Amino acid sequence: MKFTSVAAVLAACVLSASAVATPTNAERMKRGLPPAAPKRRFSASHVQQAKRTAPSATPPPNGGGDMSGSCNTGPVQCCNQVQQGKSVTSILGLLGVVLDDLEALVGIDCSPIDVLGLGGNSCSAHPVCCENNSNSLISVGCIPITL
Repeated sequence: MKFTSVAAVLAACVLSASAVATPTNAERMKRGLPPAAPKRRFSASHVQQAKRTAPSATPPPNGGGDMSGSCNTGPVQCCNQVQQGKSVTSILGLLGVVLDDLEALVGIDCSPIDVLGLGGNSCSAHPVCCENNSNSLISVGCIPITL
């Protein structure tokens, strides 16, 4: 019986000691103590702990957009269709166009557009920049862009 009483008193002391509220940083600083260190409420994942050595992407030069109406590869065009070269080889063969890279994008039925949109031109199909333009029917080496 003595053991049970002692164990109960000891348990009550432990519970009451652990229930003591820790002072806030304002109370600690009021007494002249330094603020308490922050508590870690989560553990970071491996991805969050990974050291970042360089940015994942670099922005394009001159702030991104080329507003002159042309790209590095050629003029901005609006094509009704944009497909990979291997899917339009029969059309390219009839026109005598030889592709070195069958994975290159080919624009079909393209027309030039104004990037600024001041001329009332807009593209409801596929805006692209293409290297070679064959009479606005086939444009080779296209890169999709957003206007």
